[in-house]
Order: sequence, then structure tokens, then C-alpha cells
Amino acid sequence: MKKFLTVILLAVMVLALAACAEDKGDAGEKSAGSSKAEVKKIRAGLGLNDLHPQYKGLIKFKEIVEEKTDGQIIVETYHSGQLGDDRTMTEALQLGSQEVTIPSTAPLANFVPEFGIFDFPFLFPTVEVADEVLDGEVGKKILDKLESQNLVGLAYWENGYRDVTNSKQAIATAADFKGLKLRTMENELHLEAFRALGANPTPMAFTELFTALQQKTVDGQENPLATIYLQKYYEVQSHVSNTNHVYSPFVFLMSKSFYDDLTEEQQKIVKEAAIEAGIYERQLNREANETNLADLQTEGITYTEVTPEAREEMKQLVQPTIDKFTKKIGSEIVKEVYDAIEAASKK
Repeated sequence: MKKFLTVILLAVMVLALAACAEDKGDAGEKSAGSSKAEVKKIRAGLGLNDLHPQYKGLIKFKEIVEEKTDGQIIVETYHSGQLGDDRTMTEALQLGSQEVTIPSTAPLANFVPEFGIFDFPFLFPTVEVADEVLDGEVGKKILDKLESQNLVGLAYWENGYRDVTNSKQAIATAADFKGLKLRTMENELHLEAFRALGANPTPMAFTELFTALQQKTVDGQENPLATIYLQKYYEVQSHVSNTNHVYSPFVFLMSKSFYDDLTEEQQKIVKEAAIEAGIYERQLNREANETNLADLQTEGITYTEVTPEAREEMKQLVQPTIDKFTKKIGSEIVKEVYDAIEAASKK
């Protein structure tokens, strides 16, 4: 009898231990599942290719975020318009179907009019002044306006000074723009400014541009030198001029619905990462612009120098456009930006 009771007791103990092990297994699975559910994914898309400083900056952002969050946020990167053009991706952020994109300010003016100020021709005298203003109080003030559009602006990156290429003739003065069919971004200010210079501007998605140049749908386009070289426009263009007509920033955008779903610590990490990666991207972009002009000439494109006097003439021709859009954007914010430029120029 005693032996029988001992057997029964051992059987009960075995069953109890098995039940405990099963409970722990379930708990472990729940814990693992919970941990897995907490991993957040950022799909970040760009219009430019994977050789551009912008994409390299995005890779830097990815490295910082994934390291500092211990893999709790992963960043998937897409280049060359794989997720659409700037406007399409910005709208995807608003809808919450994409998390990050880094467009130029020109298409953003369609969402927040105040961004139009950064597309005023001949606004920033140097890149250093641009950095000071964009990273300062007035730059942040304009970024903050994105929240009303279900977007969060985390930092300014650099696209750079825009120059004109074409397949028709050298551009040395304002008169040389006459009749040229130029692709521009979908931005009314850009369109009117080029009309004032005598060109025939045509808005077109960036992803369609190379084919349009190749098929002579347009005569030329305007972009920073790094973009001109890396997109191989020298294959379908014969002239480039350092018009430097607009300094174009990028804006690091995040979907507000995604950002709001992050913890406070994660928000801090993505913001600091966007700023740090932006500083890195600016440096790479400036280094590229120093070498890409020579690269373009090596590829056979003819370079034409625009004198300060010729550039001043262009500025005078577009001044009525600037005056018109000052009223549209808001005289107060325009004055704040010009005041910040003046202050930064004196440093």
C-alpha cells in the first residue's frame, strides 16, 4: 500500500511539473510574441538613386536608429522613386501607408505654403547662411506647420544650389533662356520665375525626366550638380551653366500617425538621428558638388560660367515674381526669413 501511494505521489508530481513547464512555455511564447509586436518598421523612400548623398544620408539614419533602439525600430530604404515621386510619397505619409520621405521644399509648398519662401530665387548667398537659417528659429517655425498636414518635419537636409542644363545652347545671360522648354518641379513659384526669364517651363515628375530629355519632350532641366551627374543627364544634355538660381533644401518628413505611436524615447532617437544624418548628408553633398562639375565636363558636357552681373540681371527679372509670392506666402514669415539671412550673413 505504501509503495502504491508513493507511485501515485510521484505521478502527481510529474504531471504538476509538466503543467508548470507548459505554462512557462506559453508565457515565453507570449513574451516573444509581445516583443516581436513591439518592433516598428519605417519604410523610407527617395526619388534619387542609391549613389546620391541623400541616400547615403538615409543609410546613416538607418544605422543610428537601429543601433540606438536595439532593433526595436527597423528602417527599410527605397531609392530611385520605387515608392513614387515626392508628392505621391508625401501623400502616403499623410495616409499612414509610408513612414518617411525626404522631398525638396518645392513640392511641399503645395501642402504648407510657407515652404515656398525657400524657393525664392537667389535667396541664400552661401550654404553656411542657409544652414544657419534653416537650423534656426525661423526654420523650425516652418517645420512645425507640417503637423497640421499629418506630417512631422524632423530636420533640413541639402539638395543644393540648382543649375540649368539643356540640349540647345549655352546659357550665360537671362536672354539665353528665351524659348527654352525647361522641366521644373510642380511648383507655381518656379514656373512663374522661369517664365519671367523667358523660358517655357514644364512641370513634370522627376521619375519621368530622363526619358523626356532623351525624347526631346523638353530641352532642359534644373537640378543641383550631384543630381545632374548621378542621373546621367550628360547623356542627353550638352550644356550646363552655374546659374545657382535657387538653393534647394530637403526636408526629412515622417508620418505624424507613425511618429505619435512611438515612445517618447523613440521620438527623441529618430529626431536626433535625422539631424545627425542630415549633417553627414550635407557634407557629402558639398564634396560631391565640388567634383561633379569636372566629372560632367569629362563626360563631354559644355560648361558656361554665369557672371555675378548676369546673375544680378536674372534676379531683377524675377523680382516681381518674388513680390507676388511674398503676399501669397505671408509678408510676416518672409520678413522673418530675410531678417535671419541678414543676421547670419554678418556672422
